[in-house]
Amino acid sequence: MAVAKDLGLVFTVATGNRLVALRTDTGAIAWIKQYPSSTTDPDYQGALQKVALVYHDKRLYLGTNDGNRGAAFSADALTGKVLTSFWGVPRAGEIGYDTWGGAAESDRTGATPWIHPAVDPELGLVYWTFGNVRGGSSQNGSARPGLNLFANSIVALDLKTGEYKWHFQSVHHDIWDMDNVMSPVLADVKIDGRDRKVVIYGSKTGMYYILDRKDGSAPLGIDEVPVKQDARQASWPTQPMPRQGAWTETCIVDQPLGTAIPGDPNRAVPNYVKGCLYDAHWDVPILSIPGHGGGANWNHQSYSQRTGLVYTGMGYVSAAHSLTEASNGLRPPGTYMTGAVVAVDPGTNLVKWKKQMPYSLAHGNGILTTASDLLFIGQPDGNLLAMDANDGSELWRFQTGAAISASPITYEIDGEQYVAVFSGGTSIPYGDSAPRGDRLWAFKVGGTVQPPATPVPPVVRRPVSGSAVEGAALPTPNTVFLARVQTAGNAPGTVESTAVNAMTPTFMRVPVNTTVTFTNPGDNTNTHCATQFFEGRFDFRLAPGQSASHTFDAPGEYFYNDCHSPRPTGKIVVY
Repeated sequence: MAVAKDLGLVFTVATGNRLVALRTDTGAIAWIKQYPSSTTDPDYQGALQKVALVYHDKRLYLGTNDGNRGAAFSADALTGKVLTSFWGVPRAGEIGYDTWGGAAESDRTGATPWIHPAVDPELGLVYWTFGNVRGGSSQNGSARPGLNLFANSIVALDLKTGEYKWHFQSVHHDIWDMDNVMSPVLADVKIDGRDRKVVIYGSKTGMYYILDRKDGSAPLGIDEVPVKQDARQASWPTQPMPRQGAWTETCIVDQPLGTAIPGDPNRAVPNYVKGCLYDAHWDVPILSIPGHGGGANWNHQSYSQRTGLVYTGMGYVSAAHSLTEASNGLRPPGTYMTGAVVAVDPGTNLVKWKKQMPYSLAHGNGILTTASDLLFIGQPDGNLLAMDANDGSELWRFQTGAAISASPITYEIDGEQYVAVFSGGTSIPYGDSAPRGDRLWAFKVGGTVQPPATPVPPVVRRPVSGSAVEGAALPTPNTVFLARVQTAGNAPGTVESTAVNAMTPTFMRVPVNTTVTFTNPGDNTNTHCATQFFEGRFDFRLAPGQSASHTFDAPGEYFYNDCHSPRPTGKIVVY
């Protein structure tokens, strides 16, 4: 939502591509503007339903999403009339068109501005961030050689005319869904003793690109660094890297099974090819970090003028990329999905402090910093935290009853300060396990509202496919068939498979001290494994027709996957 105090209006978006203006004094509808959809107007792509909006000087700045060719546009705040438009995917004759290597228009899709822009009235500029390429598959770049502007870019436009001023592309020829769609943060900082007006940009990649707000130059230096290539992908030979490096890990590490659990937050799930950010892939899944659901994604970030630091929540959600994945990449079942809060000095682009957290804080977990050096952030377990903005130490927490996927705000009434947050639940990355609700909370010093009951916290390990079945009730009791998708009757399918759910069953429950048999069916072609992680209880390598058994002598949940292809993953819960 956006508020225009001078007009007495508050603005929001609604279904059906509608922009709604309400009167602040009565809540009555002042006007509704419905925009065309891509089905009625080929020059208008995308929808308004998911976007936030910004008001400035009798104009609204809005973006569209979920379309083939997203627009960043401005509209008259009194009528909703479109005043300017800038397209994330240029057409013939527009700047950036020649960065798609002659690709067909069907492969020039995506680049939608998913989140609201930042406005700089002094410079007369508005800064938009554009999302990833789609083009049939966001992981297949073979049909769209080139940089693919303005995907994965921040673009500065004239506030009034919408004229293009400059851009910076943070990921060239994206094949990982690693766009940096964040609301840019504007700050005035000292760099090498000089006062600089900068825009802080970057999120999923775990890097901050510190740019001059006027011309897009990089006062702290950003270099084009060679990265691993695959000619089939038409991959770009270099990627821009801040000289100071990332503020999080960008390579998967191989921590041995049987060591500390959960261990290193960027540890590898076994049997995957271990990779780093920007390693090109093709048909073999390559596991990398922080992943398209990690880093800092949809969460709003905060710059404190008091501490001179910019703060973000982040997630460790590793992803395996290959053309075998229909979506933007596979988050391996069984991986731990945790996070951190990071504080970076934008004057140096160096990490001041980093605090590991038990949950991913990359999706809506916005940060509020205050003049008293407090930092507020909500977690998916329902807790609202107050932390010391100088070192990240926890000072206070309050259970709100549902997952927080929103930014806390602060306001003052009659000299008394309040902090408010909405706890409504979330689905990313914890699916249905994150507690849901519908509560708006407001706090003040000396407040007496009591917390609700503590909900069941989200499951931090990526779940396997399918529902639990009792091992004793299977057609072949307490037996797992490798590389087979289970049928409706919980029997193994007839075809060898590398699907994610190619374990029969994918999810088994057994009482403690049960012996479970793992079988590679005799009519399979390949050798298959059952590699248990991360405890390292067993690692069976079985030729077709072979079996091996393990007795589960301790309660817990035990994930395992296959060495032939790590995608098939199963879980056994011992009770």
